[in-house]
Amino acid sequence: MTRAIANASNYWRASGALTALAACLVVAVSGVAHATAPAASVTVSYSDLNLTTTAGNKELYARIVSAARQVCGAGEVDIRNLHAFAAEQSCEARAIAQAVRDTNNPVLAAIYSTRPHHG
Repeated sequence: MTRAIANASNYWRASGALTALAACLVVAVSGVAHATAPAASVTVSYSDLNLTTTAGNKELYARIVSAARQVCGAGEVDIRNLHAFAAEQSCEARAIAQAVRDTNNPVLAAIYSTRPHHG
């Protein structure tokens, strides 16, 4: 397999996996018992990124984290409510981990492994 075909193959595999990102985020939110809002999803746009580069994958990771925070309600939790805060952090961590796993992209996985796993 030539390098161009391999890169294209990786891109399409990641493309299909990232399509599932919204579903993963919905699953993560529905697992939080305290959630007051209905489960939501966020579409993560990445067509402008080059997923064969570290820079492109860092940007994708940032977008995944942002989407997870949005769906899990990071701005809506009072940090004094430790149960709600822990549930929100857990929601984020699960959503991010699932999205990274679904991409099946070694560069993104390496970036994820160097980050704190709470989002």
